[in-house]
Amino acid sequence: MSFSDIKKLREAGKLEEALQMAQQNLEAQPDNIWNKRAIAWVYYEYLKKNALPENFSRFKENLIKIKELNLPEDENMIFDNSAWQVGSILFAINKTEPIDYVKINELFIIIREFHFSKPSEAYSFLYKAFHKAHQTWSRYIEFADWWGFDNFRSEDYLKEEYKEKKMMSIAEQAYIAYAKKLLEGELIDPRSQERKIDKDKIQEFLPKLETIIEKHPDYQYPPYFKAKLLLSLGDGENGLSSFLPFAKQKKNDFWVWELMADFYKDKKDIQLACYCKALSLKTQEDFLVKIRQTFAGLLIEKGMYDEAKTEIDKVVETKSKNEHHIPGQIISWTNQNWYKSATAKQNNKDLYSQYLYQAEEVLFNNIPEEIIVIDFVNKDKQMLNFVQNKEKFGFFKYTGYLDKPKTGDILKVRLQNDGKSEFYKVLTVKKADDTVTSPAFKTITGIFRKKEEQNFGFIEDVFIDQVLIDKNNILNGQKRDVKAILSFNKRKSDWGWKACWVGNKVIPE
Repeated sequence: MSFSDIKKLREAGKLEEALQMAQQNLEAQPDNIWNKRAIAWVYYEYLKKNALPENFSRFKENLIKIKELNLPEDENMIFDNSAWQVGSILFAINKTEPIDYVKINELFIIIREFHFSKPSEAYSFLYKAFHKAHQTWSRYIEFADWWGFDNFRSEDYLKEEYKEKKMMSIAEQAYIAYAKKLLEGELIDPRSQERKIDKDKIQEFLPKLETIIEKHPDYQYPPYFKAKLLLSLGDGENGLSSFLPFAKQKKNDFWVWELMADFYKDKKDIQLACYCKALSLKTQEDFLVKIRQTFAGLLIEKGMYDEAKTEIDKVVETKSKNEHHIPGQIISWTNQNWYKSATAKQNNKDLYSQYLYQAEEVLFNNIPEEIIVIDFVNKDKQMLNFVQNKEKFGFFKYTGYLDKPKTGDILKVRLQNDGKSEFYKVLTVKKADDTVTSPAFKTITGIFRKKEEQNFGFIEDVFIDQVLIDKNNILNGQKRDVKAILSFNKRKSDWGWKACWVGNKVIPE
């Protein structure tokens, strides 16, 4: 029978008959490419029919038969179609519990010799299917190397949509998963669970990761993993510079600060500040056990025993609540004399707040600090207006940064502006000490002058409003101290000085 006759039988669902005829043809002419094609497509139909976990043996059997035909490289169609079926059964296997990694490995071994179209939709689908098992699949790196990241299509770099939600592109997922596996290392002793990272492989992978970071600046996580990989190589300096842009975007996630602390192991104060920042962020307590334990160790080194005990007790509380094993290190600390004599606090929030500015400064220390003066405070909206000079002024939200700010306070800030409005985003902010001066602030002593019909007056060139006049019972001709802020008068469209404080004592002339 001809190829066409066998095809008709196959399409009519008469697979046994089609298989019998195809086998006869192949036995008669084993090198005839049409005979190989004919039987390959019959095997494919059986493949398609058995693409379910419960039919895995029959599926594998037919996949092997396709492989053993040794079809030439240009027979892409049969291989690409098979990719869809392999992917289909893989997705189903990944939904079973427990996942059968033996089956996943067997499929990988068989298809390694297939000649898929690269890049292609079918080949990308195959990646997605194997990728589903990446978290606990020991051969994931081997698979990814075989598949080749150069084979991703342009579509694979785009976000995907699932149930009306935007998801990370498969390409970004792949790079992240690969990095995670490199950081996880290879298991070299199952008994001790000892692992070893492959530094050569990390060095080989880093340029690829850098390329995707450069080409896709919208991808959030590759910079984070680049930093982690560099840190694993001992290159903390380059790791930190790679990590900072990511950290600025994710500064409200505790684990960002946990990693940041790793870059400053030789600078304990900065490390302490990073842990304080991490623990100050709203986070599910279960996620903080590890960092609290590490932080406690640092506090013990510094002799801050009350604070250390506070963190240790929190770890014990969380572990006990979840009926989890309490780490041996924690148990050891609780048996030491310093712990028994220390007094635990309700929490360490006061300690955290002391170091928040220092932590955030780590992110933005390449940006110079600026000196500004608070011009007005809106307590209801938690906003304040500021002035630096006649060229720079605006407002920003101070929630979480300043406690009870008031007009006339001089601040050290790092601010970010879009250049289109007077609204600024706070990067860092703290109250300046008394030694700091500003061109937008001055203190003078002078005579108060006020016309009888007016509800305002002046001390030299400083405007004094009625509220300050009444509050301090200021009378014409009195000599007073005054603190003033550079202020823009909208009515006169000009700059001048307005008082933010007037001394309540009359100074003798």
